Amino acid sequence: MPAKKTVKKYVPDDKRYSEMKYNRCGRSGLKLPAISLGLWHNFGGIDDLENCRKMLKRAFDLGITHFDLANNYGPPPGSAETNFGKILKKDFAGYRDELVISTKAGYYMWPGPYGEWGSRKYILASLEQSLKRMGIGHVDIFYHHRPDPDTPIEESMSALEQAVRQGKAIYAGISNYKGKQAAEASRILKSMGIPLLIHQPSYSMFNRWVEDDGLLDVLDAEGVGCIVFSPLAQGMLTDKYLKGIPAGSRASKTGTFLKKEQVSEEKVAKARSLNEIAQARGQTLAQMALAWVMRRKTVTSALIGASSVKQIEDCAACTKNLGFSGEELEKIENILK
Repeated sequence: MPAKKTVKKYVPDDKRYSEMKYNRCGRSGLKLPAISLGLWHNFGGIDDLENCRKMLKRAFDLGITHFDLANNYGPPPGSAETNFGKILKKDFAGYRDELVISTKAGYYMWPGPYGEWGSRKYILASLEQSLKRMGIGHVDIFYHHRPDPDTPIEESMSALEQAVRQGKAIYAGISNYKGKQAAEASRILKSMGIPLLIHQPSYSMFNRWVEDDGLLDVLDAEGVGCIVFSPLAQGMLTDKYLKGIPAGSRASKTGTFLKKEQVSEEKVAKARSLNEIAQARGQTLAQMALAWVMRRKTVTSALIGASSVKQIEDCAACTKNLGFSGEELEKIENILK
């Protein structure tokens, strides 16, 4: 009989906490890594599970302890949580308490009137489904993924409060809320005895609405942490599009959030100019773009997406140079005008 193949068990790098920077989340006791890994794309049912495993393990080896999910991540919806659950059981079972796992509810998940938005029924049912898919008893952070214009904010926040009271979430978060909405959500949760831990908005050099809206000022005043998604503008603030749209990139595919027309010559020209500043700093464009969003003290962590181990390694290395001179910031502002 052929010899039984021995599967090598994953053992994390014992130096995994030596290089990563950890920031306190608002006025809470929780610290998050400066770089967190999002499973929005490339971890779903259509993706290579072994590549998913390699990325998650390498991320943890680099000190990335926070993995961010949502009920609808895939594709198909739900499959990112299912795959993450498999990997968690296989590779991270003994390290659950070293991880921060988050998920969300708010976008369309199942048919009928109870499958999206912000009712207590939907939010709490979605959390139960997410926990089942991941095979865990609780998440560390549970977010309302987007504000619901037709449901009182008190109802949506009460669902988060119940999730925390039941022990199915340790902390409550919100995502995609504007400044005034975030202030109201924070006030309501405080009145329930559950502080708002964190807000997850989009923010990058090419998308600065959080500054114009005053959201970062609100979060700072409320003592709420901030983890920004799409800090690399879905790849436009990397070297990927500096010479056009490569085959296999997001912009080359139909049905993705980054459209070909968004990769305009004007944006590419700005990215090339920004890349020159990054090179002078001894960084890749992606590393500088991540450092730039974290120049604001309110930003606790930058949430990256990745399709390869190499991309994760590149992004994690941004922590080696997070500071900017006044001259560098002025040059960047002149390019972004």
